[in-house]
Amino acid sequence: MRGVVSYKTLLIILVLFTATGTALASKPTAHGQLSSDLFTDSTKCAQCHAIIHNQWEGTMHYNAYEDPFYQKEFMVASNDTAGIVDIFCSRCHTPIGVVSGEIPPKDGSQLSDIARQGVQCDFCHVISDSNGTGNAPFVVSPGNTKWGPFDNSKSAYHGSEYLELYTNSEYCGMCHDVIHPINGLVIDDTYTVWKEGAYAKEGVMCQDCHMTPGITKFEANPGRAGSSAQKREHISTHDIVGGNAFVTKILGEEKYSKMAVERLEKAATLNIDAPEIAQRGDNVSVNISITNSGAGHKIPTGVSEIRQMWLAVSVKDRNGKEVYNTGQIDDSGTIVNARKVYNTILGDAQEQPTLSFWLAESVLEDNRIPPKGTVSEKHTFKIPADVAYPLALEATLKYRSAPQDTIDHLFGDNVYEVPVINMTRASSSIYENEGEAMATPSTPGIAALGSITLFLCAAYCISRRKI
Repeated sequence: MRGVVSYKTLLIILVLFTATGTALASKPTAHGQLSSDLFTDSTKCAQCHAIIHNQWEGTMHYNAYEDPFYQKEFMVASNDTAGIVDIFCSRCHTPIGVVSGEIPPKDGSQLSDIARQGVQCDFCHVISDSNGTGNAPFVVSPGNTKWGPFDNSKSAYHGSEYLELYTNSEYCGMCHDVIHPINGLVIDDTYTVWKEGAYAKEGVMCQDCHMTPGITKFEANPGRAGSSAQKREHISTHDIVGGNAFVTKILGEEKYSKMAVERLEKAATLNIDAPEIAQRGDNVSVNISITNSGAGHKIPTGVSEIRQMWLAVSVKDRNGKEVYNTGQIDDSGTIVNARKVYNTILGDAQEQPTLSFWLAESVLEDNRIPPKGTVSEKHTFKIPADVAYPLALEATLKYRSAPQDTIDHLFGDNVYEVPVINMTRASSSIYENEGEAMATPSTPGIAALGSITLFLCAAYCISRRKI
């Protein structure tokens, strides 16, 4: 079996799991786990926290366990590793299932309804401590006390306690940093990149972008956390999205799919450095810069070995004749001739690229763009003799959650089409001579200003005649 792990490695994994520090409540089961009955169903939370519950319901946190892509990948990973990663993966996708001992078995046949609720209300708010970041080192204390970001909350239903952890990125970093449990290879560095970057130095937390109405910056959300709670200047929103417009769409969660697209559209900017004048027969070089202007982590992030971000560049003449084209998607869903695909390339034991992070032992390449970082691509093409000027150059930064052939392999051909998102665009024009270039579309702005001036002069003269 591919990737089967030794018994010695199994013991290492078990030690790692034991060290994660899950707190036992006062009513453990006979096997030492927490009973899932100790956790409150999210529908009860909705009775007082209807707005927040409505925001959360339908997100990827809500669907963390039911996510069909995760389910497929999880089964492959389990088979490849003889079940070693079952608890490791489940710890973030069904945390109640793990702390209650309902996982394993891997097929979820022993999971309670509440464990299937993914990253749900009561689980998040009974986290009473953390043993660090990465691989979900949360400490949970289910019961009547709920923890949160306010130091003066009062509730008639449950106790409320302030915990600074809820106001910091370290809360998110518990699951949004993933380290290979066998060899220590960093698989997901979302939190670490933030911590080492400019946003952390400026005091911008994950919550400031992902739990406010603003997309790339903090925006206050006045309101109440519950129906009888006091009004506050800001209540964190719980419709937390990243860039996953694929799974949300196939689950019918259109609201969150659209929000993911909107977030992707705000993540980056493009700049084109191209000559304004070029002649037929010339070899033209164009530099296109991509800046990560809106994300506090690298783009893309998460399971970045399967994420794909790339530039599609086209040049057409006035009649639509194609002069240059690269980075388009063919009929099979393959990216054609892109200069670079921006993601992480993981290597297996033979140092061959792999999309299976559980089999990874090295990072062969990291082509992602860091926060506030810029990368450039050079594109060169020859202008044919029969073109009609001007030439229109367009660059589009594209993104998709996974390669189409990966999804076809997991689900079958033609079951799901992975949406390709246009993150941002930039365009430029190339002219044959300087006279054409001076009469660019920007010129009418000057002409319009002249027309307005003439109109005002005429109106002034007419008014003078009436005096």
